[in-house]
Amino acid sequence: MEKTLTEMAAEITMAQATNTSMSVEEMKIFLTRTFDTLKNLKDIEENVSEQLPEESTVPAIDPKRSILKNKVICLECGKEFKILTNRHLEEHNMGSKEYRQKYGFKTKQPLAAKSLSDKRREVAKKHKLGDRLQQKKKEALQRKAKKKTPKPEVKKPTPTKTILRKAAPVKE
Repeated sequence: MEKTLTEMAAEITMAQATNTSMSVEEMKIFLTRTFDTLKNLKDIEENVSEQLPEESTVPAIDPKRSILKNKVICLECGKEFKILTNRHLEEHNMGSKEYRQKYGFKTKQPLAAKSLSDKRREVAKKHKLGDRLQQKKKEALQRKAKKKTPKPEVKKPTPTKTILRKAAPVKE
């Protein structure tokens, strides 16, 4: 009797969990990935797999769950990082802006682990970077406003005609 893909994926996941410590969420992700991999292998063996366009590929996990406390999972390749850099995203022929658009992240969402973002936030608050930024913005707006306000025209006095006279000879 042949085992189903679900049974094989469960066995592989249990074997992995006995060798390494995994959280429940990590086990779910591993189980899903293992099942998908086994399914792909089965399709290849049966010559059933068809090439799908790259845009229609479904990520291995939900994009909202890809940013975890201590790691970020790339939705293109499934690798785990502390921060998703532009260098890594270039391997997938995209930038961070395109990655955010493709998977529905907000433009200001950092592509970094939550613990790293929290540390950066604490340092920024400690050094009052937000206050400094707001102050610089206000100063820039004030400078811009001064440049735009029209100055009242002041009439310049018309220059008077100066007459050049010959100097009188100096007597010794």
